[in-house]
Amino acid sequence: MRAKDIMTTGVITVTPETTIDAIAGLLLDRRISAVPVVDPDGTLVGIVSEGDLIRRVETGTEPRPSWWLELLRTTEDRALDYVRSHGRRAAEIMSTSLITVAEDTELREIARLLEDNRIKRVPVVRDGRLVGIVSRADLLRGLITARPAAPPAGDDAQIRTEALKRVHDSGISDTLLNVTVADGTAHLWGSVTTEAERLAARVAVENTPGVGELVDHLRVLRP
Repeated sequence: MRAKDIMTTGVITVTPETTIDAIAGLLLDRRISAVPVVDPDGTLVGIVSEGDLIRRVETGTEPRPSWWLELLRTTEDRALDYVRSHGRRAAEIMSTSLITVAEDTELREIARLLEDNRIKRVPVVRDGRLVGIVSRADLLRGLITARPAAPPAGDDAQIRTEALKRVHDSGISDTLLNVTVADGTAHLWGSVTTEAERLAARVAVENTPGVGELVDHLRVLRP
């Protein structure tokens, strides 16, 4: 699956001239944590998140570095911090170092970007213009949608073949493992040396399409 398969397209946006009061009200009313900023032709120019509105002079939460950190700051650093905590428009406080994806970006790549950059969402752009957004919730919806269809009922032999393959692909030693299937109920037999291997084997079989129930007969043999 790709970004275009799960992205939210009816994205709420603001302009660079939108005031922070309006943005704060929008975040609260729509129960969202960030809003993209687009110029009149739809080009994405930034994002304003809850984090950009936390350190504000109005609430007395503007940055106040310690004296020794203050010695290390440049004039530009002070100016930027002042603008972020006192600015009144989206253009003055928005984050402009944007991480974006294209419509054909695979979900595995999007998940990696969210995890590596510790972000909750990523805009989807086409020729620089915003066409959608993929959030963590969208990825969860994609997870449910991507579940493979189960094999035909009663095809126990096919289910067993796939279960054995998945156990092998899990990376554990499967020389002492076996799987039998009857009426969609899988039985996991054999021995492993750790609880982690036992859990991996269980997950591999439980995730096999067509397995309705798993009966675990595994033994853990300590080295």
